[in-house]
Amino acid sequence: MTAKSVPASGPLHGVRVIDLTQFVLGPYATQTLGDLGADVIKIEDPGGGDRQRNQGKAPKSESMGPLFVALNRNKRSVALDLKSDDGKDALRKLVCTGDVFIHNMRPEAMKRLGFGYAEVAALKPDIVYVEAVGYGSGGPYNGRQAFDDLIQAASGACDLLPLSGDNKELRPFPSIIADKTCGLFAVIATLAALQHRSRTGEGQFVEVPMLETFTGFIQAEHIWGHTYPDVPGKFGHPTSITPHRKPYKTKDGYLVVLPASRDGSVKFLELGGIADAYNSERFLSAVDGKARVNAYYGMMCEAAATRSTDDWMELCAENHIPAMRANEMSTLFDDPHFKAVGFFEEREIASEGRYRTMKPGLKFSKSPCSIRLDPPTVGEHTAEVLHEAGD
Repeated sequence: MTAKSVPASGPLHGVRVIDLTQFVLGPYATQTLGDLGADVIKIEDPGGGDRQRNQGKAPKSESMGPLFVALNRNKRSVALDLKSDDGKDALRKLVCTGDVFIHNMRPEAMKRLGFGYAEVAALKPDIVYVEAVGYGSGGPYNGRQAFDDLIQAASGACDLLPLSGDNKELRPFPSIIADKTCGLFAVIATLAALQHRSRTGEGQFVEVPMLETFTGFIQAEHIWGHTYPDVPGKFGHPTSITPHRKPYKTKDGYLVVLPASRDGSVKFLELGGIADAYNSERFLSAVDGKARVNAYYGMMCEAAATRSTDDWMELCAENHIPAMRANEMSTLFDDPHFKAVGFFEEREIASEGRYRTMKPGLKFSKSPCSIRLDPPTVGEHTAEVLHEAGD
């Protein structure tokens, strides 16, 4: 399907976003807004564009790397040299057509360019100005550079994997999780500010600090035993950090099973050839609670290994036991649910050829999300967008 064949849609249809973001946090946020129907105008440097463009291999160019392609659909690219008077003048004209102005540059750098909140609001008083920063204003870290690993470190996230295993070395999650989480908070903040504007007519300045928003997200359950200062306990939500929290090996793959009751566990074990597990010598002879837990999970592992993943999926559904196949990266594309809903979609970028993308997961009955535009080349829409702005 080509972008031109998809009509404008989505609950944010009619909202224009002036996007000065790079890396992961900002592009993830603005792509989400674009998926929701907003007209996202991505401002890029004519000298190379978004810094993610040249990360990883593309079929034919050095400017359409995998991560850029994953984060920049449903956007129109406008190439402007913001160090030049002409580039600044063009951006000012675009600001006057916008509803949202969003960036993840350091605030002082934006002010030096002449596009801090005061300058932008003077051009468009009802603008929703969203500034994603590493550390909130008022704290000693404010103004420092921030990247995903730095935020994972400061938030305590690097101490979570050590809580769940024998490796006590602090380390980040193997995902750009802080950037993506904070990108979603930027979307939430933008939608809330647009709702405020729809009620009052007022635009406003919105700060999205990575450290505060990500720490609140990642530590919600892990403050746990320190929730009440007068009742000391341990950090870490017990069922989240247990080393037993992992998929079971089946005959041909992996399965996660979470029985909702003792009866569910008994049934699963019985289906796996272990009868009356809780009255077995193995379980009853365990010396303490920890040993009984280990005995239980040992039996679950043995039971899982007796059948194929597909067999378990069918049997668990029949017996109302919560379970799901654990996909390896290599099996994702063949998962029957993803295939049925068309989640992984092959499309085409004119300059590169076929590429694979993931469709928006949200569904709206009246204003559906859609992929209207494939990731753009640098400045692909400059003339078109500036013409719309009256240039």
